[in-house]
Amino acid sequence: MSPLLTEYVYAETKGAPGAPLVFTFHGTGGDEHQFHGLASQLIPDAHVVSPRGDVSEHGMARFFRRTGEGVYDMEDLAKRRDAMAAFLRSKIADTGASRVIAHGYSNGANIATAVALTHPDIFTDVIAMHPLIPWSPDPQPGLNGTRWLITAGERDPICPAPLTRDLIGYLKGQKTEVAEHWHPGGHELVQSELTAIQDFLK
Repeated sequence: MSPLLTEYVYAETKGAPGAPLVFTFHGTGGDEHQFHGLASQLIPDAHVVSPRGDVSEHGMARFFRRTGEGVYDMEDLAKRRDAMAAFLRSKIADTGASRVIAHGYSNGANIATAVALTHPDIFTDVIAMHPLIPWSPDPQPGLNGTRWLITAGERDPICPAPLTRDLIGYLKGQKTEVAEHWHPGGHELVQSELTAIQDFLK
């Protein structure tokens, strides 16, 4: 598979020396500003880098192509996953951060998770809000000891709860430190998720 060379549009906030590096990943139709400011509020001294998805779906930015709701173009995902990994590594090298946190929602959670499953050395912590991983990932010993927070809605029509629980079970099987937070609604983000994220980051 030929490598994909991508130059992302992104927002960046410089942090304090030695501070964590937070990458934020927006949902479908969002942009680099969707969670950028929130990350700075959650960890005031952090470096924050927020790339914009480079795929357009009817004018909405995404991080990889799909052929239908929950049906991914897996070849495109693999190429864009590896291109994203290269971008993330360059920013990690720039900052020298030892704690590297992914914070993604929906499509953003999916690209962050896809990166972690193949490049497990990139993130030390992953916050995946309403992820949808509709395939069975291969075992990944490199995830051992990484910290994860999965937030989800019990009635999410886009990211069905059984698939979210499958992902949580997979992560536990890889010996990650995984926490989960559920709300009774659907795909929307709610205040309790923010509280769970704050607790996770303490």
